[in-house]
Amino acid sequence: MILQNHAITVNENDGLPLPKRYWAILATALGVGMSVIDGTIANVALPTIARDLGTSPSVTIWVVNAYQLAITISLLSFSSLGDIYGYRKIYLSGIVLFSITSAICALADSFWMLTAARILQGFGAAAITSVNTALLRIIYPKRFLGRGMGINALVVAVSIAAGPTIASIILSLGSWHWLFAINIPIGIAALIIGLMHLPDNPVKVTGRRFDKLSCLMNAVTFGLLIFSLEGIAHKESTTLIIAGVLALFVIGYFFVRRQLHQQFPLLPVDLMRIPIFSMSIGTSICSFTGQMLAMISLPFFLQGSLGRSDVTTGLLLTPWPLATMIMAPLAGRLVERIHAGILGGIGMTIFAAGLFLLAILPENPTDMDIVWRLFICGAGFGLFQTPNNSTIISSAPSNRSGGASGMLGTARLLGQTLGATLVAMIFNLVPNNSTQACLYLATGFAIVAAIVSCLRISQPRPLKGFK
Repeated sequence: MILQNHAITVNENDGLPLPKRYWAILATALGVGMSVIDGTIANVALPTIARDLGTSPSVTIWVVNAYQLAITISLLSFSSLGDIYGYRKIYLSGIVLFSITSAICALADSFWMLTAARILQGFGAAAITSVNTALLRIIYPKRFLGRGMGINALVVAVSIAAGPTIASIILSLGSWHWLFAINIPIGIAALIIGLMHLPDNPVKVTGRRFDKLSCLMNAVTFGLLIFSLEGIAHKESTTLIIAGVLALFVIGYFFVRRQLHQQFPLLPVDLMRIPIFSMSIGTSICSFTGQMLAMISLPFFLQGSLGRSDVTTGLLLTPWPLATMIMAPLAGRLVERIHAGILGGIGMTIFAAGLFLLAILPENPTDMDIVWRLFICGAGFGLFQTPNNSTIISSAPSNRSGGASGMLGTARLLGQTLGATLVAMIFNLVPNNSTQACLYLATGFAIVAAIVSCLRISQPRPLKGFK
């Protein structure tokens, strides 16, 4: 029920006309691709950055962690701002912030300057990714939303796969500073195209204000969650971990309680009451947890147990994102005719089969033994992600697209964080056959996701107008 002091205006236009739609897609692809690549591109350069800035490897890892932490604690806040002020404004503001802080990163001459810039860069990335899928909802006609999600998944998969390769090429030609400088022309292009072609919100709510206290509580809650998980994974002081967990429960309790009494909560508990939405968020968390369990543990197995080189390991892992790139757009078209619950269930079943086959690799596998199994994993993951993301966005009311988009990104980050934590814990608890244990656990998460996805078949399809 809408209170009287909140007025809603609806524009009935269903997507952008061609060719304006293509330019808007390009604007979103440039921004999202840039932010995703920057999450992985610095990994390759960490040893070089440590030597150049005179820091230890364990300290230098904060160049990566600061970026991810900033995204996690601010994603939902930016999605709320998108619902209030417009997804276009927040997206373009994120592009500007990301580009400026990329320039600061490129000019950094100290570890602290680089880390501070990376935090601000993470906020820019959060602004971009928090409303990206909400923008897709108004760029594409309803009947083609699945295709839009497929293209978006393709951009993300390409960006993840390309990150290490781009970093290697840049480092072979120049210093690590160019890893960040390359964002500036891309950001300028995304800004110009976005200003010209990105649409305004078709659904506008007047009289709604940004909840600053919820924003602060959200940041502290997710910050404490990551702090606690990292502490458990790296065997930090037990007292410190207990204190962090207690603080998490106390602040988290009051945060959720506050959201339950908000008409437009920052943490979208209202959307979680929609069964198909909450089930889709749950499957997303499980899928990304399984993915991270495999992707982090496999390099240790390939290099430590099988003796493959760094370059060979990178090449062997390439079939996973390559298969996702192939399947994601196909799944975007299939979801127009087949229920997302069915597609997601099939995708996660294939994903689970691939993970299990990796876990039971022969003692001395050939490269081809590894490659075709990884291709199966990537194909299943791609078949699942596009329909699942489409369901998350389309099952929310139009005026809550920002909240749905923010939860989609938050589910991905939570799954990735949980997966990384579980890998560290398993490597500590199971010194022998650690990767195999990780893959078995990843298989379990994929099976759970497949079951929950199939249960969504009983729910009505949120997307209308399919043939």
